[in-house]
Amino acid sequence: MSQTATRTPSPLRKNTLTKNQLPKWAIWAVLAGSLVLGAAISSLIGFHVVGWALFSAVIFVIAGFLVTLSVEGERKAKDRFASNLIYAAFIVALVPLVSVIWTVLEKGLPGMTSNFLFTSMNGMTGVVDNETVENGTPVLGGAYHGIVGTVLITFWATVISVPVGLLTAVYLVEYSKGGSLSRGITFFVDVMTGIPSIVAGLFAAALFGLIFGPSTRTGFVAAVALSVLMIPVVVRSTEEMLKIVPNELREASYALGVRKWRTIVKVVVPTAISGIASGVTLAIARVIGETAPLLVTAGFVNSINFNAFAGWMTTLPTFIYRQLMNPTSPTNIDPSAQRAWAAALLLILIVMLLNLIARVIARLFAPKTGR
Repeated sequence: MSQTATRTPSPLRKNTLTKNQLPKWAIWAVLAGSLVLGAAISSLIGFHVVGWALFSAVIFVIAGFLVTLSVEGERKAKDRFASNLIYAAFIVALVPLVSVIWTVLEKGLPGMTSNFLFTSMNGMTGVVDNETVENGTPVLGGAYHGIVGTVLITFWATVISVPVGLLTAVYLVEYSKGGSLSRGITFFVDVMTGIPSIVAGLFAAALFGLIFGPSTRTGFVAAVALSVLMIPVVVRSTEEMLKIVPNELREASYALGVRKWRTIVKVVVPTAISGIASGVTLAIARVIGETAPLLVTAGFVNSINFNAFAGWMTTLPTFIYRQLMNPTSPTNIDPSAQRAWAAALLLILIVMLLNLIARVIARLFAPKTGR
């Protein structure tokens, strides 16, 4: 047998495959070092999580570039710099989100009690809060009236906005031919998208004041104000979702003799239902935290009101605003602050629940792809 057949690869020849390449653990070592240095620099000026993340991200990008440049060359170093910059930007973008969630959880969880969820502020005075602070007893009074108002007003705003927005988007995508009407609708939708929320509230208050008399404030008036803000979001999101439905699906339906309206109902809308549901959820999340238009349309009251068509109503955003700006006890603001943070946490949970419901709806009504 020849020597060539039995020759084993030399270590030198094997190492040429990994020559001038960083080991896989190098980037993790750079990241660990960046976190340590970032913590040290942040400690010099007063340690804070945000500062730590920012310093660590900058050090990680620069150090990763220099290490790669010294081993793999300029071309790989530039590629590494761009990749690390994206990673660092992603981490920095997460910092405000994580900070908000952590702060709301930390300050809102102590106030999430059964008393807070199922009682209103009716009869709660500064004397009660003062006694609570002095005796160290649980905080009395809750946001049940705000929960009821938020649900009812958001419900009626959705009932008004979704049909109008959905039908408008269907017209723009399926029926309009680019004429003056469709251009006018598109223009006014764009204008409505940028309307300040307080203007929508003033519009609804003036409209109902003209019809039913001045100082008309009800939950339905607030729902109309919120619908002015919701409709353009629903129109835009639904329009984009309908546009991405393949024309082949429409043509196949027409080829089978299906009418256009039935094609839209049975083919186009079910195909885009996932995006439509997400757009509606986005519109609801856009308005559920509004405060200014509700103050001028629904007012504020400490008692529970289940009738959206009569009497003033309170929502969670206005409840938070009043608890922070006008504490029940000006000398002991801690109970009011606890209620406000608990209401903020509850508002976030409601938005998360709406997103979950939208995903369930999208899954239930999505077209079946299996045989």
